[in-house]
Amino acid sequence: MNETIASILKAKGPKIHAIVPNATVHEALTIMAEKGIAAVLVLADGRLAGIVSAKDFARKVVLPGRSARDTRVQEIMTSPVVTVKPEATVPECIAIMTRRNFRHLPVFSEGELVGVVTLADLARAVISDQAFKIDQLMTYVGHK
Repeated sequence: MNETIASILKAKGPKIHAIVPNATVHEALTIMAEKGIAAVLVLADGRLAGIVSAKDFARKVVLPGRSARDTRVQEIMTSPVVTVKPEATVPECIAIMTRRNFRHLPVFSEGELVGVVTLADLARAVISDQAFKIDQLMTYVGHK
């Protein structure tokens, strides 16, 4: 499979949900709930400062008994953030996410943030590719 992240972003669109570092965790969770997502990017002066996920919230706010309304995103965000270029392939990105144990990967092109891919996006691409190959094989062996 040689599909690139650029093709996934083209199909998905460049949806980027972000928050500033001094926002509260509650504000970040509100965005996640409204958008149906599990992470938001943290941008400081237009630059990627980190990423905060529902997993960060659970581990760094809920478990220690902190308040989401009193805790700032910058206190719990993951930083630095691993990123990829649009030319990266789906298998390369799956390997990065699996090795590093995260599910969101910001994409940069020429120093500009152009989107975010999730492990679910990559799984859909793999499943689609496999379905296409199965269809081609079935046609080849005359079962269609």
